[in-house]
Order: sequence, then C-alpha cells, then structure tokens
Amino acid sequence: MNISENVKYVGVNDHKIDLFEGQFVVPNGMAYNSYVILDDKIAVMDSVDANFGEEWLKNIDGVLNGKKPDYLVVQHMEMDHSANILAFAKKYPEAKIVSSKMAFIMMKNYFGTDFAEKQIVAGEGTKLELGKHTLNFITAPNVHWPEVIMTYESTEKILFAADGFGKFGANDVEDPEDWACEARRYYFGIVGKFGANVQAVLKKAANLEIKTICSLHGPVLTENIGYYVDLYNTWSSYGVESEGTMIAYTSVYGNTKKAVEKLAEILKAKGCPKVVVNDLAREDIHECIEDAFRYGKIILASTTYNGEVFPKMKEFIENLTERNYQNRKIGFVENGSWGPVAAKTMQAMFENSKNITFAENKVTIKIAMNDETVSQLEKLADEMK
Repeated sequence: MNISENVKYVGVNDHKIDLFEGQFVVPNGMAYNSYVILDDKIAVMDSVDANFGEEWLKNIDGVLNGKKPDYLVVQHMEMDHSANILAFAKKYPEAKIVSSKMAFIMMKNYFGTDFAEKQIVAGEGTKLELGKHTLNFITAPNVHWPEVIMTYESTEKILFAADGFGKFGANDVEDPEDWACEARRYYFGIVGKFGANVQAVLKKAANLEIKTICSLHGPVLTENIGYYVDLYNTWSSYGVESEGTMIAYTSVYGNTKKAVEKLAEILKAKGCPKVVVNDLAREDIHECIEDAFRYGKIILASTTYNGEVFPKMKEFIENLTERNYQNRKIGFVENGSWGPVAAKTMQAMFENSKNITFAENKVTIKIAMNDETVSQLEKLADEMK
C-alpha cells in the first residue's frame, strides 16, 4: 500500500485471532500497522505482533529495494506493536531505535536489553530529520499506555497516531465495517478511561495541519480528517454523540424483558429519536458499553439477585464506571419477588461518577408486569424520551 511516493505501508493482517487482548471479539480479524518513510535517512514506524515478524520484515525488504533502514521508531510498547523490535535490531544492527525514555525501560523488561548503544530518546518537541521529511514527536502518556509517543511528519502532514484513531478489523477484508462503529467499540473498550489524556493530545494536534492519520490499527485515514477528530473529541470529553435512549437489561424468566420491550414501545410512541435495547446476558458486553457512551440517556433494568443486582448488570455498570462514565441521565427498572432493591443498588454504584442525573421516576415490578407497571413505564418514558 502506497500512502505517498515516500511513505509505504508494511503492516500485516491477522485473521487467526479470536479475541483481541484476550477479551474483544474481532470477527473481521485485526491489523497491526507499520510504515516506512523513505528519504536520505529511512525510518520504520513501529513493529508488529509476535506471530508476524517474518512477514513484517519481508514487507520492509520489499519497499527498501536493497537499502537499509536507519531508524525504528517505537511509539507504543504494547506487545502487538513491539514484539519484533529485537528481531529488527538483529537484522539491521546499524539502525537506531527511537522511543520514549519509559519505553526503553519496558524494552529492558521485555527483551533483557534496552538497546543502550542504539537509543535515541524522543520527548515532547524533539525532532528527527530524515532529509525532506521531519519527524516531530508528541508525548501522549496514557493514550493508552504511559510510554506512548505520537509522531507528526511535517512535510507531508501525516500524524502517526500510535493506537489513537484505531479500530478493530483487518485491512484486507472484502466488505469492511463502518469505521465509526468498530473505532467506537475499540475506543471505549480500550482507551475510554483516559479521556482527559486524549483531550490533552487533541489540544496539541489542534495546532497541526493534518492531511493523513496513520494509526497502528485499522485503515489509513486520508479524507474528512475533521470528522474523525470531532468524534474523538466527543468521545474523550464524554459528550453525547447520538440523540436517543439505550436500555440495558437482564432477565431471568422473561418478565423484566417483557417490561423492557413495553418501555421501548412507549418511548418510540412518545417520539424518542432512537431506542437501543441490549440484553446484557446475550450480547457482546463491549458493544453494550459502546452504546452506553454513544447515547445521552440510559435505562438500566435488572432483577434483584442475592439481595443486590443481577451479576451481568453489576459487571456492566462496573465497566462503565471504570471508564469514567459521566454526563448522562440514568433511569432504573427493577424486579423482585418480595424485596426489590436492584434500583437502589444500581444507583449506588454510580456514587463516584461525575455529572450523572437520575430519573425521578423508577419502575418496580413484583414478578410480572401489570397495569401499575405500565403506568410507571409511561412516567419513566416521559422523562427519558
């Protein structure tokens, strides 16, 4: 893949992986991106996953035409990007390794060496001249690891964004999914906790003219750059991306599910712009997390279980609060045969969350839905439509 006359793609596609980072379902595989900048000095941007070292080095050879690289720039030390640093250093012993100070400490832990004789430490504002191209380094701590740097190539105006603007899915699938869908699931699943850190990097990037974004996962972005940056700004500021209401529920014998289905029907009838319903026991939890952050209103419906809340609901809320869930309105539906306490339990789990508004009306079901339940659903829908 040619990004430009002098910038080449040398990454790989993984179709054998079932769970990315041991937890994220990736039906369309995963891409581990790497790039080569050809100039008087040649820089390779990042390594790839351990299973693809031979393919990656072959890809590099294919664009070098007998030349040798001068630098390997390591922006992120997570293993899907750093695993082949040692293999690169052995194949190209004269090449320098460019990375943050913390990254070299991690290399020592990973490989038993910090490549002291090859080190070039990159910090905020440092530059590396390749000839016509200049690499300008930007520190990006906790986006989403503490050692991360990003790189702005100022001649072609390319932002090498480390894991920023990444998405799930390999780059060679015949019918790729929409970028925003899998980029959103990726962002809130992996980066979501670190919104303040992403905001800090976006403020730095606001002063740059960016024509291309080269992430370590997913496609190279070359058009409508403002669209991608605006989405990242919304996500990292915990803003509302889409108007609508999400309902997340758990149901043991189907009665809570029936109430949720009735609530969704009422919301739609009252003009709610979008109603999204998720069964937490049966749907991918990271898809549910994605929806919870996408919409401004969420209704949590759960049975009382062991004097608290159903385990899948508890897991879901913990995932939200762990990712700094905020700036939302939350309503509750609870079910309990004799002592329903799910609503109280769920609300308490958000006690440390910022800017959360709770609906005044809650719905309490005593086993099965009845006329009183429907009346309560109507009142909650009026608040959450």
